[in-house]
Amino acid sequence: MKGPHVMVLSAFSFSLMSLCVKQLGGRIPVAEVVFIRALISLALSWWVIQRQGVSPWGNRRPMLIWRGVVGTLALFCFYGAISQLPLAAATVLQYLYPTFTAALAWGALGERAGKRILLAMALGWLGVLLVAQPDWLAQLTGDSAMDPLPALAVAIGITGALLTALAYVTVRHLATDEHRSVIIFYFPLMSVPMALPFVLANPVWPNATEWAWLIGVGLFTQLGQIFLTQGLSSMPAARATAINYVQVVFAALWGLLFLEESINDLMVMGAVLVLGATLISLKPMRA
Repeated sequence: MKGPHVMVLSAFSFSLMSLCVKQLGGRIPVAEVVFIRALISLALSWWVIQRQGVSPWGNRRPMLIWRGVVGTLALFCFYGAISQLPLAAATVLQYLYPTFTAALAWGALGERAGKRILLAMALGWLGVLLVAQPDWLAQLTGDSAMDPLPALAVAIGITGALLTALAYVTVRHLATDEHRSVIIFYFPLMSVPMALPFVLANPVWPNATEWAWLIGVGLFTQLGQIFLTQGLSSMPAARATAINYVQVVFAALWGLLFLEESINDLMVMGAVLVLGATLISLKPMRA
């Protein structure tokens, strides 16, 4: 499959992962969700690497470790935001990261964002605002029905977006000379020791239903990582992450269908803009 197609599949997989996290209801601590998700991904990644006959340790270990550490911190922030916010809102905040990615890719990788990608990012950013409906937007429109998002949860979500951008640019940089499976492997390899101390400090044993959701988190994360790494290996980071705006649409849909989260006209308009940004990104860029 081509890069744009696998990026859409990545967004779809990660949206299902987010739904599984939301279904846990916040009883399981964030660190424990990260830890169990990492154990599942670590086992699957190791199995894939052994099947492929690839050395798991890679060539650029410091940067691989950095990718794993930054990605884990981003995961803590994202799961924390999901536990405190509606699924669509948490996903929207996470998808501030394409703007950060474009800026970091320009500075670190020398990638130039064409006019088409800049337009896609502008539409996606506007869509993000309409879906998130921040405090100032409610005051501007005079719509008292809007519920402002908790400031701390918003800050956690934005921090997660910045960390995600750092992780994505690192993946793009590593993809030139590291095997995709090795890049994927280092993420849970770092997540396990980073999350373990928090799990030991406050362990909560999941019930049968929670185990099912936790396994879903691990499986859908693994699928999302596979598609994400493949996509970032074959196309510029700014364009790849602009396509991933479509996860906002998936999140709003899951919230409506499974979580009884309401969707108003502004959220629909935002979703349309996000979809438009994705469609623009799917078109091939001119030389």
